[in-house]
Amino acid sequence: MDDKLKKYLIHSGLFIITFFTATVAGTWWINGKILFFTDYNWKDFELGMAYSIPFLLILTVHEFGHYFTAKYHKVKTTLPFYIPIPPFPMSIGTMGAIIRIKEHIKSTKVHFDIGISGPIAGFVIAVGALIYGYSTLPELDYLFEIHPEYEQFGENYEDHVYTWEFQEKMMYQAYLDTRTQDSLNAVNDGKIDGWSFPEFQKQSEIPNISVSKPLLMLFMESFVSDQKLVPNSREMMHYPILMAGFLALLVTALNLLPIGQLDGGHVLYGMVGFHWHKRIATWFFLGFLLYAGMGYLTPYDGIDNLMWNVPIYIGFLYITLRGLKKTQQETLMYALILFSIQFVVPMFIPIKGYSGWLFFGLILGRFIGIYHPPSVDERALSPERKLLGWLALIIFIISVSPAPIIFE
Repeated sequence: MDDKLKKYLIHSGLFIITFFTATVAGTWWINGKILFFTDYNWKDFELGMAYSIPFLLILTVHEFGHYFTAKYHKVKTTLPFYIPIPPFPMSIGTMGAIIRIKEHIKSTKVHFDIGISGPIAGFVIAVGALIYGYSTLPELDYLFEIHPEYEQFGENYEDHVYTWEFQEKMMYQAYLDTRTQDSLNAVNDGKIDGWSFPEFQKQSEIPNISVSKPLLMLFMESFVSDQKLVPNSREMMHYPILMAGFLALLVTALNLLPIGQLDGGHVLYGMVGFHWHKRIATWFFLGFLLYAGMGYLTPYDGIDNLMWNVPIYIGFLYITLRGLKKTQQETLMYALILFSIQFVVPMFIPIKGYSGWLFFGLILGRFIGIYHPPSVDERALSPERKLLGWLALIIFIISVSPAPIIFE
């Protein structure tokens, strides 16, 4: 088989698989159905496309922004490699896509152009998708079809359904629905005892998923949509275009972190050069880890838990911080300082980080890298490019969610 044809088959095959996994994952977010776990048919798959198509469109435009800019500068690169994730519950179906630069880039200008083109291109499409999503919000009947138990409360459902009493009632009903009819008959006939609340709670409690909206989405809720139809943050995953736009903004913000060879790392490197990039990336990475683990372990967790979890967590920080390329003693010192602050400060100040970022911190520290490699040509950027660099910072600020998905 021709090598070029083989490469095209790999890229297209990965895209098809990713489209499938993202679509099946989208169905779960919308109506709770997922292939192999629940009843699932073609109509469910079609429903999932309302999520996968806009999400993958934004990711594709992002990656081809990089691709065509690299081609413009005559830099050898691959087509995008799409990365599928198995569509298990709470999966988003993909880890995105990447292109691979196949030669050393010699100037800060080219680094900057390739780095910034993807986020800006993807952001434009994400804004368009969100404008469409917010301007075409369905009536509340749409939500009531997914949650018929909300309909009894009408427009004021938010005041009732998120109370502990209502959740308790729904969890208990869900527990009863899992029992066989014979068992229920036996209870009703007095042949066996009923089940206590602690037992059903232990088996049936499901975390309530809430989405933390970035500034851009909050702005659109106020100025683009009919505010009566705006979904509660706990229900936004049922609105596929909004969910796709939210995840696309999250991916954009993560890519714009000023670290290593992320897009934001390329932008920062082009703006300030190698030495200042190294300083800023180091402090930003330390701040990112500090926030992520703030309050992750506390003195109130109990001695039995702390005895095992403290050394494991410090070991995790040590491994992650090896990305700073310090000596073993310095790395351990940084790990102990970070842990001490994260452990002690929440005792006096009610601050809580987002532990979900810890895994991403590990990826940054051990795989992506903190520092940007130097270029032969480090001439300063033009004023127009510097202006685009500041625009990238604004995009980051209005797209980022410090705690994007919360399990309450």
